[in-house]
Order: sequence, then C-alpha cells, then structure tokens
Amino acid sequence: MEGVPALRGADADENRENGKKFSPWRLLPLVVIAGGFVAFFAFGWNEYLSFEALREHRQALLAWQQENYVLAALTFVSIYVLVVAFSLPGAVWMTIGGGFLFGAASAAIYVVAAATLGASAIFLAARYALGDMLRSKAGPAMRRMEDGFRENALSYLLVLRLVPLFPFWLVNLVPAFLGVPLRTFVIGTFFGIIPGSFVYCLVGNGLGAVFDAGETPDLGIIFEPEILAPIVGLAVLSVVPILYKRLKRGRP
Repeated sequence: MEGVPALRGADADENRENGKKFSPWRLLPLVVIAGGFVAFFAFGWNEYLSFEALREHRQALLAWQQENYVLAALTFVSIYVLVVAFSLPGAVWMTIGGGFLFGAASAAIYVVAAATLGASAIFLAARYALGDMLRSKAGPAMRRMEDGFRENALSYLLVLRLVPLFPFWLVNLVPAFLGVPLRTFVIGTFFGIIPGSFVYCLVGNGLGAVFDAGETPDLGIIFEPEILAPIVGLAVLSVVPILYKRLKRGRP
C-alpha cells in the first residue's frame, strides 16, 4: 500500500502534462486552416481551380509560362502546397493544369513535391492540435488499432495513397491522430502519389486537343483497367510486409 501515493502522484503528473497538451492555443493551426478554407469560397477563389478557368485563360497562362518559366513553376508549386495544406477542392485540376503548362514529366515532379509538402503541413498541424488529446482519450480498441497501424504505417500509407479509396485530405489527418512518425508519413505520401499524379499530368499534357475539340477531360481515366491494374499491383506489393509479419508470428 505504500506504493499507492506514488502511483497517484505519477497519475497527477501525467494529468498535469496532459492538461498542458489540451491548451486551446494548440488549436490555432486548425483555426487558420478552417479560416483559409472559408475564405477560399467567400472570395470566389474556387472559380479559378476549375476546368472552365483553365480553358478560358489557357493562352495567357501558356504565354506567361514561356516568358517566366522559373517564376511560373515556383508559383504553381506554392499554390499547390496551399491547396493541399488547406484541404481545398481543385487539386486534380491543378495537377491537370500543371501537365498542360509544364509537360507530364516536369509537372509530375512539381505536383509530387508540392502535394507532399502540403500534406506534411496539415499532418503536423493536426498532430499538434489534436493528436495528443485524442490518443490520451482513446480506449483499448482504439489503442490496438493505433499500435497496428503504426507497426505497419508505411505499408498502409502506400496502399491508401496508391489506391484512391479515401479522400486525400482524410489520409492526411488520420495518420496524425494515430501517432505515425513524420518521416514515415512523408515517405509513404511521396512515393504513394507518384503513379496517380503522373496519370493526371499525362491527361493535362494532352489537354490542348481536348480544348480544341470542345470536350472535357475524363477524370475517371485512373479507374481504367489498363491504368488501375498496375497501381493496384503496387498496392498489393505494399501489403506483402504486413502479411509476412503475420505469417512469421503464426509460426511455432
């Protein structure tokens, strides 16, 4: 019984530490993101991230890109980072527009770099604001899921990034609440989005012909069997380490 006061003291210290983590100031990054999201629609900026805007301003954009390539590339990357960091709709049209302006190969590099930076920004904001609080209140089932996800975080992230089963913004947030390390998140995001980004950049690279024909690009192209099959194959390979660990544990 002599150890009880010590345990209670430890619990008190832990509670005080958790109390610091629950400071309302930790919510400031999410408040900024929410404010940016609302401003995006309030000021009508969403109209600029659309197929119609790209078609209307295509000549001006091409001329500006040819005269100021470096500035155009930096501006594109910066805007893309903000779009992802604030979870704004329109990233697909940004990707297609990048392919139209810079070509598939260059645009894919810019898109993957910018999307990874933007995703990392909101990942860190969510982890700082709510990650510790949610984990401290998690029950046994949630903790088991957290442990399982963290143990195979890279494999899970690669699957979630390769196959668009869930919205991109949701996959940015959930790992932050499950204690995934930043390094793992960055690696999984960077390599996981390469195939899909390149596909949409290819669509953008051929957008001139689509404009001339008065048509709209097919955004469902990534679900075509000849494109989706190799991506699903990569996702299956990503799951192999998880299956191997489970089989190894099952051995006597």
